[in-house]
Amino acid sequence: MSEKETSKEELKQEDQVIEGEVEDTTEVLESEEEVLNEDDEDSLEEKETSKEKKSFFKKDKKDKKDLQIEELNDRLMRTMAEFDNFRKRSEREKSQMFEIGAKDIIEKILPVVDNFERGFDTITEEEKEGAFVQGIEKIYKQFVQTLEDAGVKPIEAVGKEFDPNLHNAVMHAEDDNLGENIVSDEFQKGYTYKDSVIRHSMVKVVN
Repeated sequence: MSEKETSKEELKQEDQVIEGEVEDTTEVLESEEEVLNEDDEDSLEEKETSKEKKSFFKKDKKDKKDLQIEELNDRLMRTMAEFDNFRKRSEREKSQMFEIGAKDIIEKILPVVDNFERGFDTITEEEKEGAFVQGIEKIYKQFVQTLEDAGVKPIEAVGKEFDPNLHNAVMHAEDDNLGENIVSDEFQKGYTYKDSVIRHSMVKVVN
């Protein structure tokens, strides 16, 4: 064998060795790439799982806050409703207490009004022209007007149909000139206070 042939043979062998090393290196790189790809997939799965866990916990946390907000809102609404009911009840009780107190005072004042009217009934026509009587009459009118401004009004009786809610019948009689169950006379004037009867009229009813 010549030197040229020997040199060619050695070059072939070296090329085969190099090719083998390249193939081995390629296989190693491919295997490493596969491992890296698997690691990346595992990492992505872990990240997604972590995100899901975080979102789950965040959702739970948000739900708890929403529940607390709803509970606080419910308590607030209930408290406001209870306070509003308490305010209305207090105002109603206050108004009732005021009316009870006013009725009690009015009942004590009415006999004074009755005495004024009885006194005027005994005065003669000549005495009515006197300064003293006129002065008393002005005081009486002012007194009655003050009661009316406060809500106290006399009950109409004479000529009206008898109403047991307003009138107290103490006498009955027959009168052809009047209709049935009509008030003919009033012995004591009755009064109302804000549509509530303070004192019934004492009357005589005919037929």
